[in-house]
Amino acid sequence: MLKKRIIVCLDVKDGRTTKGVKFLNNVDIGDPVEMAEEYYKQGVDELVFYDIMASARGRGPILDLISRVASKVFIPFCVGGGIGTIDDIRSTILAGAEKISLNSQAVKNPELIKEGARIFGNQCIVLGMDAARDEKMPSGYRVYINGGRVATELDALDWAKRAVDLGAGEIVLNSIDADGTKEGYEVNLTRLIAENVSVPVIASGGAGKTEHLTQILTEGKADAALIASMVHSGEYTVESIKSELNIDGIPVRL
Repeated sequence: MLKKRIIVCLDVKDGRTTKGVKFLNNVDIGDPVEMAEEYYKQGVDELVFYDIMASARGRGPILDLISRVASKVFIPFCVGGGIGTIDDIRSTILAGAEKISLNSQAVKNPELIKEGARIFGNQCIVLGMDAARDEKMPSGYRVYINGGRVATELDALDWAKRAVDLGAGEIVLNSIDADGTKEGYEVNLTRLIAENVSVPVIASGGAGKTEHLTQILTEGKADAALIASMVHSGEYTVESIKSELNIDGIPVRL
């Protein structure tokens, strides 16, 4: 049986790790390089690094910071935020990232997914998607860009399918409604996407206790669970989460 992955997310703003609730009221919680190294030592399967202001400010990725994080971790490392061209993808990979997350820039230029997958391989190109409940949309969920600030006319399910057709090899699906609340993932949204695409779906937004991960990895059909607040708060370690998941019968790398 394929192991379920536990992925820690570092949201970075002005070179520091930050955490908010529903994309608002962000507070500084530490140095991303030190935090990445600590989670690597705790046994995390992958790291995701999002520069949450890059697209909104119209600038590219912070390559120096990416390179410093990459030098401390020897696991898959995904980077997102402000990656808008093939040159941005190339330079981010050369700085040490294994995967590139395209979110706002993919919505603005879907061909970037196709070209990125053609040049670097599907396994390198991850669709980052921020979605919120909206009964006006066919699936019940609308896609947002620019760090959840700007609503699009895209339906979450339609966009997920289209991105996979274009070449995305994985989807990180973030629920804006659940983000940072620690009240559980958006199970319905995750299952909807996971059952309708042929690539791994990583659930993001809302993890507060291990039961939430168990639920999303079973009922939600997610291939991986992305966590932030749970471990940033010091309440849990990656190791303690994996031990509990193992007891719950979830196959994880111990």
